[in-house]
Amino acid sequence: MNNNLDDDRNVKATAFVRLLDIMNDLREKCPWDMNQTNDSLRILTIEETYELSDAILNKKNDDIKEEIGDLMLHMVFYARIGEEQGVFNIADALNSICEKLIKRHPHIYGSVQVKSEEDVKKNWEQIKLSEGKKSVLSGVPVGLPAMVKAYRMQEKTAQVGFEWKEKSDVWAKVEEEINEFKEVSDSGDTQRIEEEFGDILFSLINYARYEGINPETALERVNRKFKYRFEFIEENADQPLKDMSLEQMDALWLKAKMVLD
Repeated sequence: MNNNLDDDRNVKATAFVRLLDIMNDLREKCPWDMNQTNDSLRILTIEETYELSDAILNKKNDDIKEEIGDLMLHMVFYARIGEEQGVFNIADALNSICEKLIKRHPHIYGSVQVKSEEDVKKNWEQIKLSEGKKSVLSGVPVGLPAMVKAYRMQEKTAQVGFEWKEKSDVWAKVEEEINEFKEVSDSGDTQRIEEEFGDILFSLINYARYEGINPETALERVNRKFKYRFEFIEENADQPLKDMSLEQMDALWLKAKMVLD
């Protein structure tokens, strides 16, 4: 059994070293790779991350494997640039995350006892604060999409007890925000209307969390469903859409639901 584990580790380590060697070759010999910087790679990395997200939503394992490889290449690329600048190398980055994981999992590498996943999350946030973080929200990137950011902020503040005790209270808050929006929707006060609408979204995201739903994933699935159905209308319409009535398009929409769902 141990020999099998050792063989498996060696195969993985060999593959990683191979990637490092190829990165070194590209950085030294390829004009495009030689010209890349952290800044030039940044947008490409974001694109690759979304491609991995798409592959996960599509449940295509071959695509997931490919996109993981693409992202690994980017991580190695950043580490190579760091090494050239004399600030860190790939070993520094890997050892850094290893040390962080050990420190933040005292229930595995220490004597702390936990009973649930929630205990683990609470310990994680408390350890981060003990490391000098000024706020439980300091680890939420400013540049995250708004819906993801709202979910992560709610998730993090919940770890220190800032959340409703009952799911019914959360839904009551959703209804309260909807009523407040209705009160101002005809006021003409654009700023207030936008603020109240934002409150509805924020409270719905929070309710999704209580239901165990990731709102970003849920909305993306709806986006895809809408896209497929509307494209069905476009493909099956017998006249330009601009010349069709809403009732005609809706009939095709209902047909799309039967065909595609």
